[in-house]
Amino acid sequence: MSWGEFSALLSGLLPETPLGQIVRIRSETDPKIIEKFTASQKKIYDDWQTRQFREHPERYQQKLSQIEKIFLALGAKS
Repeated sequence: MSWGEFSALLSGLLPETPLGQIVRIRSETDPKIIEKFTASQKKIYDDWQTRQFREHPERYQQKLSQIEKIFLALGAKS
């Protein structure tokens, strides 16, 4: 199966399916929704975030650098 065919099939995945639910949980970015996750949803979300950190630590280092710059700028304003 080609990547294009796989992507087309995956994009048609309904959110009511077990895989669709996992994809929805893993891709959630709204902190208010994440806060209301059940224990099993939180585990799915946390496991995915941990895996992403291990496989792509550079993404998280960039985010930490941005946060550090914000705090430094806030300190300079006081």
